[in-house]
Amino acid sequence: MKAAEILEKLVAIPTPSSASNVPLIEWVEKFLEERGWYSEWHTYIDESGTAKANLIARPHKMEKDAPIGLAFVCHTDTVPYSAGWADALRLREHTDTDTLHGCGSCDVKGALACFLAAVDRMIPARVQPDCALILTADEEIGCHGMERLLESVKLKIGAALVSEPTELHPGVAGKGYGLARVTIHGAEAHSAFPEKGVPAILHAAYFIAELEVRMQWVKSHDPLFTPPRTSFNVGRIEGGTAKNIVPGACSFLVEWRPIPSEDPRSAVGVLESVAQDIKVREPRLKIEIDVLRDDAGFGPTSEGALQQRLRALLPEDRTPVGISFGSEASRLARVADEVIVIGPGDMQTAHSERECVLIGELEAWTATLCALFARE
Repeated sequence: MKAAEILEKLVAIPTPSSASNVPLIEWVEKFLEERGWYSEWHTYIDESGTAKANLIARPHKMEKDAPIGLAFVCHTDTVPYSAGWADALRLREHTDTDTLHGCGSCDVKGALACFLAAVDRMIPARVQPDCALILTADEEIGCHGMERLLESVKLKIGAALVSEPTELHPGVAGKGYGLARVTIHGAEAHSAFPEKGVPAILHAAYFIAELEVRMQWVKSHDPLFTPPRTSFNVGRIEGGTAKNIVPGACSFLVEWRPIPSEDPRSAVGVLESVAQDIKVREPRLKIEIDVLRDDAGFGPTSEGALQQRLRALLPEDRTPVGISFGSEASRLARVADEVIVIGPGDMQTAHSERECVLIGELEAWTATLCALFARE
């Protein structure tokens, strides 16, 4: 089967993080079982009571904790799709651009379809015995499935291919991820008498404006990334109770994406410094900073064997890059000697109705996987 045919089946199975991924895992297990592979389930119930599953599949029966030489890693969940995207679960071909459109087509069911298409082409006896497929749940909401898998299985991996849309550029380094909630407490008052209150929203605006200025002070630089420095973003803000009340509280979420050479908690120091300066301006304020995530990035120590093989198999223009979005690679870096993020598609189309993948990239990645997983 071609990857495009398999992708049509995978897209048709809805797997937003809020839903169970078990139907998709069952479909993949049956596909692999019919081709002589062995699957090992790792199930759990998430915080909302929904059944989820991780899967480790191998071409030969192995002990549970047997080392993996080459792992193909792929999350199974997608972000929610909008109610207005009526055909999100129907794979559509746009012949003018040679692309396939659908929810998860590039993030990351397209990569999984390529792996399964490669398995379909190869008999188990021709596949490296120490390779494996690792499927996870809940990547889109914080890599919870991978975290649970690492807690339950003592994984030892030589090299790992982490599936994300990179247009087949090997992602040899990745930014980390930080998230904090900043809450500013002022004092309420009738808006006709503003001097009686302490406007939390106004001082939140001062805080955010100052944070924007401090972002320009970041000197660390890594040319693998776009942008080549740690970036900040204020993605949500809320506060106030009525239009005619001086707001007594305001909170907002700040995220940052540190380059691998930076401690992910260094940004917390920037937030604390801004908070101190704002309180000098208005001593009656109380500012709380609650750090929610501080995941480190990952970076290459040298050009490993997997990167060398990819360099030989991929076109010359598929040069190594750094990835600025989050992935499971930072978790896998704890247990794998070499981690590379790679897959068909462009992340800039993901998480939207524009999500698509080039048919040519699916075919190229399928052929590359056949070469990577074949016995030498």
